[in-house]
Amino acid sequence: MISLLQRVSEARVDIDGQTVGAIGPGLLLLLCAEPDDTEAVGEKLLAKVLKLRIFGDEAGKMNRSLQDVGGGLLVVSQFTLAADTRSGNRPGFTGAAPPALGEALYDAFVKAARAQHPLVQTGRFGADMKVHLVNDGPVTIPLRMAAQA
Repeated sequence: MISLLQRVSEARVDIDGQTVGAIGPGLLLLLCAEPDDTEAVGEKLLAKVLKLRIFGDEAGKMNRSLQDVGGGLLVVSQFTLAADTRSGNRPGFTGAAPPALGEALYDAFVKAARAQHPLVQTGRFGADMKVHLVNDGPVTIPLRMAAQA
């Protein structure tokens, strides 16, 4: 799975002018499933996201996790993270999981996140979404988890 994690002061997802998910301080996670991904890969990624120490402690040092600070998690599907731009000027997206698999893995990730963290919001898989965020720091971290061979 490919993901892009952003520490935010606030973030929201709007679809057709309606807010469908919103958080205050926390993490915005853009998530892309790849063809060989499994639910186990998503669980490994989730464990990393929840425990990654990228929030400031009393001394201002990045030493606290999302779980430590009790922040929100906004999960948004983003197949374009799999863009292949090596050839030509139009990105290819064959590196992304087919839509049915991508949606199943996204749904499994969100279900697991909600079981492990109290404040999880989402966008809507496959929708044309407007994502609004205030990046805190800015702190933006790419994460990639792959199935082990």
